[in-house]
Amino acid sequence: MKHLKQAIALAYGTEEAPVVVAKGDDDLADCMIQEAHKHGVFVSEDPQLLALLSRLQVDQEIPPELYTAVAIVLSWAYWLKGLAPAQASR
Repeated sequence: MKHLKQAIALAYGTEEAPVVVAKGDDDLADCMIQEAHKHGVFVSEDPQLLALLSRLQVDQEIPPELYTAVAIVLSWAYWLKGLAPAQASR
């Protein structure tokens, strides 16, 4: 069985919770990941979180049960960039 490559993009800023802004499989997933790297966007490879996020639709906020998992990923991304969350939108 062929392994399906997937990517999900989240945005967080003015919304109350992160929102799924894009989803893609195979070639589109590769393109999304390449574009993220090209623009300095943090890419997390977490199969369990991906499985949970893949159930959501584009433009859907993440549900409260995923807040902690996504917050951990966001805090790691902020740390890697040397930012505090309040500085991330600058």
